[in-house]
Amino acid sequence: MAYGEKWEIEVRHDGLSKYRVIRGTDKHIVEQKALAQTRTWNEMWKRKREIEDRRQERELRIQTKEENLETASEKTQEAENLLKRLETTLSHTLSIDDTINWESLLDHSSFSEKKPRRSPPLTIPKKPQIDDNDFLPAIGLIDRIFSSRKKRKIEEGIQLYKYAYSKWAKAKKVIDEKNSRRDGETEAEITKWKERKEAFKIRQENANEAILDKKKMYLSRDPNAIVDYCEMVLSNSDYPDIFPQEWELAYEPEGKIIVLDYSLPAPDDIPRIKAVRYVASKDEFVESYLSQLKLNKTYDDLVYQTALRTIHEIFEADQVEAIDAVIFNGRVNSVDKATGKMVNSCIISLNASKSEFTEINLENVEAKACFKALKGVGSSKLHGISPIAPIMEIDKQDKRIVEGYNVTDAVSSGSNLAAMDWEDFENLIREIFEKEFKASGGEVKVTQASRDGGVDAIAFDPDPIRGGKIVIQAKRYTNVVGVSAVRDLYGTTMNEGATKGIIVTTSNYGPDAYEFAKGKPLVLLNGANLLHMLERHGHNARIDIVEAKKILAENRD
Repeated sequence: MAYGEKWEIEVRHDGLSKYRVIRGTDKHIVEQKALAQTRTWNEMWKRKREIEDRRQERELRIQTKEENLETASEKTQEAENLLKRLETTLSHTLSIDDTINWESLLDHSSFSEKKPRRSPPLTIPKKPQIDDNDFLPAIGLIDRIFSSRKKRKIEEGIQLYKYAYSKWAKAKKVIDEKNSRRDGETEAEITKWKERKEAFKIRQENANEAILDKKKMYLSRDPNAIVDYCEMVLSNSDYPDIFPQEWELAYEPEGKIIVLDYSLPAPDDIPRIKAVRYVASKDEFVESYLSQLKLNKTYDDLVYQTALRTIHEIFEADQVEAIDAVIFNGRVNSVDKATGKMVNSCIISLNASKSEFTEINLENVEAKACFKALKGVGSSKLHGISPIAPIMEIDKQDKRIVEGYNVTDAVSSGSNLAAMDWEDFENLIREIFEKEFKASGGEVKVTQASRDGGVDAIAFDPDPIRGGKIVIQAKRYTNVVGVSAVRDLYGTTMNEGATKGIIVTTSNYGPDAYEFAKGKPLVLLNGANLLHMLERHGHNARIDIVEAKKILAENRD
């Protein structure tokens, strides 16, 4: 079955030695899931560090017998809790509603960055006044008798005032300039803050709009949206750390079938410690381990429970009745003891129909017996990692892809592209885009000729930032391309889960087509753009619409 192109984000946590690839056909949802996974791991790391810090604190102290006994008890409790969690893998999910809460995916957070505050202005010193005491002369009896003496003192006061005023004016100018500069810097910071806030709002609105669009597509049973929805369901499922939490998923809309390749933990991942005790006489901790028989039974039961649990979660979350059956293929990465090499083996496969599965009371079943009753396939000893043939495998090839053929070598300066055979024109577009993407390691495939306005070519650009799946439509038109064709391209781009849609024509586009394309991941290339692309890759051609109309009319006759 078809396996559409996906967005991928690698999520790592060095402290926990965790790695996961988040996949999906919608960029924003993949980003949301990646952020959620990062937050989960950060919380796990925080808790782990807190535990480790507490242990280190205890080790730094002179440990008493009671403290060591407490430590042994804690380690025993941890081992028992983990083993209990593995044994209740199936029942753990039965009390949980696995349907996706679309509202919880929406980002309603506020812009967290605080608005820059205006600093209070620097204080300007008090302006000196002519009648301040500092400048008023002390006039005594002698000064009144000798007027020249009085006059001199008054003049000295005036000079002092003028000097003080000049000094104050210079200080005021410096402070005014500093205040003005600080106000300008603060205003620039506020302007940038407003820009960041607006950018945050736009990103938030776009992300929420993408999620709502994905919800709308899911409710309309769009196949790509069904895959994304099931991806979210599986991502939300809470498992112990030993689970890789990786899978490949495909949807067959005609049969309403989900095919799931699910990565299981290996037998060696099962924790062996069952208890820890402190021996005071030797001042040491002694671990006791599960028997190999118990380990084998625990592993086998865990695999059976995981298969039933995963199928249950997908069926329970199916809000739009788009899934009638789930095929679960459990895969394990392990070392082939015969070759010493890592192999990925399918060890369990189960085809469960919703009508049959939902009649089962999972609270009371024994996992292995239930699996067998559903005609599941697997060896009697799953811990032996014996490979089996899956009931159905995911077909990762797009069946629309067909072999292309060379056209550009036949294009010359006399070739009128507007009069070309339409199938030749589609291959020409495929070739020219193949040359465009070649430098970045991309590839372009031509799809089956259908003339139905669908996808004419698919490009895969490996660039991690601007790359992804790109759908291309070729329009060998002699009339203006209307908005309906561009609207159809947008719908195709969304349905294909592509990052961009490109439409190429030999003619031109109407103003309503350009208006519709604004703000959308669409590129409109007209005849002039096409000729320029050909010239860039060493091919000359021409476009003569009048001549093409005449030739095409004659060919129809």
